[in-house]
Amino acid sequence: MLKGIPKIISPELMKVLMEMGHSDEIVIADGNFPAGTCATNSLVRCDGHNVPEILDAILSLFPLDPYVEAPVALMEVVPGDNVKPVIWEDYKLIIDRHEKGIKIENIERFAFYERAKKAYVIVATSEEALYANVILKKGVVK
Repeated sequence: MLKGIPKIISPELMKVLMEMGHSDEIVIADGNFPAGTCATNSLVRCDGHNVPEILDAILSLFPLDPYVEAPVALMEVVPGDNVKPVIWEDYKLIIDRHEKGIKIENIERFAFYERAKKAYVIVATSEEALYANVILKKGVVK
């Protein structure tokens, strides 16, 4: 273990975060997300953990891209699906705790899958909440 590194960040996840460059994207996926199918570059498993705790740990190390309108993206609810993703409120609080004023965009389900296929890495979690997937675009350390 190292000082200042959240213990939930595995050596594999730390390596990937360090490798990522400006504008690279990371997907933090819920347990229903087709992570293995969509991970064309890299897949890191964080089984037994949920998205909010992984999101919080990653954002303690990971700058969001200030040069894009929305450096955070969520998978929007499929029209007609009677689901209200209350977990999104948790995400907003976590993001705001790390970086103020960040805009979050919603992306249609299949467009989200296509964008995830281009991501640098997909982090697979055991999150049970529906529509709990999030994409982060990496910024720069100033």
